[in-house]
Amino acid sequence: MDKNIGNILIGAVAALILLSMSVYMVDQRQNAIVFQLGEVVSVKTEPGLYFKVPLMQNVRYFDSRILTLDTTEPERFITAEKKNVLVDSFIKWRIVDVKQYYVSVGGDEVRAKTRLMQTVNSSMREEFGKRTIHEVVSGERDKIMEVLRTKADADARKIGVEVLDVRLKRVDFPTEISESVYRRMDAERKRVANELRASGAAEGEKIKADADKQREVILAEAYRDAQKTKGEGDARASAIYSAAFGRNAEFYSFYRSLEAYKQTFKNKSDVMVLDPSSSFFKYLKSSGKSVKSGK
Repeated sequence: MDKNIGNILIGAVAALILLSMSVYMVDQRQNAIVFQLGEVVSVKTEPGLYFKVPLMQNVRYFDSRILTLDTTEPERFITAEKKNVLVDSFIKWRIVDVKQYYVSVGGDEVRAKTRLMQTVNSSMREEFGKRTIHEVVSGERDKIMEVLRTKADADARKIGVEVLDVRLKRVDFPTEISESVYRRMDAERKRVANELRASGAAEGEKIKADADKQREVILAEAYRDAQKTKGEGDARASAIYSAAFGRNAEFYSFYRSLEAYKQTFKNKSDVMVLDPSSSFFKYLKSSGKSVKSGK
């Protein structure tokens, strides 16, 4: 009885082991190739649970996600102007035909990356050789990337790979060239700055001169208007005085003499030498007496 139970358990374990060796699973991030004695017998691209012949068949998995191939160091290329530039780039790719991928590069990702990088570098050398530095840096950068992607994808299809994108992250000059370029740029910027300062100073002087001119014109016009107004006022005052004093000439003479006495005897230290019979003392002599005209 115990012996039968043991045999049953051994059989159950063997069946489980055999079942586990006959079942394999492919998830949505993978493709799988089933080999039988080293030959490809089937390719699985859909996720799910599958069966295989144990001990005779084996399964190899390949990543079906989008992968990135990034350059470790910038590559040196020559432009149409025979100028060296350093280019830092990356490639986005994925496996689309896993069987062709295995047949072409043996399923080796390193070999696939080497093939892609060689293709992109060859195309990049060709495209950069046709263009100037300005076109490479900004003018036709998008066009260059599209050309690189198209050429790389056409070649990558031969190994079962799709190239989705090729990007130029950075295009720069080598160190020995960058310093001279930066110096020229700095000198150019300083020249432009000096020109702008000189232009601004000249414009400032022009504005200042114009303002001074307007100031002089305004002051002259104001003085002219003031003198005109003053003249008109003096003329009107003279007319009023003439009309008023014309009514009583004797009173006008007396009023003017009083004003003259005020101004003359303002300071006690003042000395004035006059003839006592001068008409200046006319009203002083006649103080308290009636004054007759002309005496």
